[in-house]
Amino acid sequence: MAMNKRSRLITHGDARSPNRAMLRAVGFGDNDFEKPIVGVANGHSNMNPCNAGIQPLVDRAMAALRSAGAMPQVFGVPTITDGIGMGTEAMKYSLVSREVIADAVETSVNGQAMDGVLVCGLLVEKMPAGMIAMARINVPGIYVYAGTIKPGKWKGQDLTVVSAFEAVGAFSAGKMAREDFIGIEKNACPTVGACGGMFTANTMSSIAEAIGMSLPGTASPPAIDGRREADARMAGEAVVNLLRLGITPRMIMTKKAFENAIAVTSALGGSTNAVLHLLAIANEAGVDLELEDFNRIAAKVPHIADMKPGGKYHMSDLDRVGGVPVVLKHLLDAGLLHGDCLTVTGKTMAENLADINPPAPDGDVVHPLTNPIHAEGGIVVRSEEHT
Repeated sequence: MAMNKRSRLITHGDARSPNRAMLRAVGFGDNDFEKPIVGVANGHSNMNPCNAGIQPLVDRAMAALRSAGAMPQVFGVPTITDGIGMGTEAMKYSLVSREVIADAVETSVNGQAMDGVLVCGLLVEKMPAGMIAMARINVPGIYVYAGTIKPGKWKGQDLTVVSAFEAVGAFSAGKMAREDFIGIEKNACPTVGACGGMFTANTMSSIAEAIGMSLPGTASPPAIDGRREADARMAGEAVVNLLRLGITPRMIMTKKAFENAIAVTSALGGSTNAVLHLLAIANEAGVDLELEDFNRIAAKVPHIADMKPGGKYHMSDLDRVGGVPVVLKHLLDAGLLHGDCLTVTGKTMAENLADINPPAPDGDVVHPLTNPIHAEGGIVVRSEEHT
């Protein structure tokens, strides 16, 4: 199968001489017109810590794409974040940005007949937007998560950005000294990366791994961890492998894959935003996903990860005990995960987990299924008839 079957529409034949002339101006040479063109959706910006560390990953992914025989073309997308817009009129643009980002990816990839796509970013709406776009355009693609922020510290207490929001209430009520109020503000976000608990960004990175659209083991390492650049390199290589194998997102994002995503969200106690994002992604993938699917799976898959905001630990703690693969393997061994689902590695979920061979739950950050935090999964959708 030709890996450039889409892009050859704009690069082949005498009539496409003007097209090639413009591509030569951005670095294409004579031999490059036979290579697949892979779009790289770049979420880097300095608008917020969520996206400020992405450029090195994009650079590494693009180098890997070139080495693997592809021609990468980079384009940008909007990068607003809830954490900065929260409590203001700006927040009205948060969910809207998901659709704008998805449209931007679709427009860039289809507008220049690209053969594949690598989406790199981590703000709250960019992950579901990237998967919405990949399901919609259905060219070989992969999501690269840029990583979580490290927890901050103040007087021996671990912090996330939510600590700063909570401090506003405590200080306003006269229950916190100004020294602590300012100390929390200045130390809550010590590095680049997404909010450190199992908030929406880390929930969606876990879902991307569980649904098979990110490489295994890439959801949990912190943004400043050296593994991130290796992950980006492997992702670039993986896209070319997907092109070679002819594997597209809708072959990966099946009903079983969405059930895996719900299962891991239930086990992690993930963000309730997962519901609206998974429904939107499923719609673009042509998968019939209903609210009752969340209840059905939550009834079988208990809450086993003690993650903030409801629990004690950060995403970096989950990474310390083996990351999302620990949870996935534990669910798989218990018959609560579909191991036969295809993933962006070209292998099944079960094959990926066998290769990683993650450790068993540590009993503290991740509890065993025999001793769950809650017997029912972390997300249950209650209708009026159930209340």
